[in-house]
Amino acid sequence: MSEEIERELRRLRWRCRRGMRELDQLFERYLDRAWRQASDAEHAVFLRLLEIEDDKLWHWFMGNDTPTDAELAALVERIRALPP
Repeated sequence: MSEEIERELRRLRWRCRRGMRELDQLFERYLDRAWRQASDAEHAVFLRLLEIEDDKLWHWFMGNDTPTDAELAALVERIRALPP
C-alpha cells in the first residue's frame, strides 16, 4: 500500500509542476504535509484544482480572489494555512 501511495505522489508531483515556482511550492507543501491524511473527497478536489489556470490559482492563493466553488475555496484556504 505504501509503495502505491508513493507512486501516486510521484505522479502528482509531476502534475503539480506549473509555470510559477510559487505555485509549485504551494502544491509540493500540500503533497508533503497533507495528502496522505486527506480524504478521498479532498483528493478529488485537489485533482480539480490542478486543472485550473495558473493566473487564476495565483489570485486565489494570494487572496485577491476566491473560488466560487466552496470545495475549491476550502482547499485553497487549507493549502494557504500550511506552514512553510
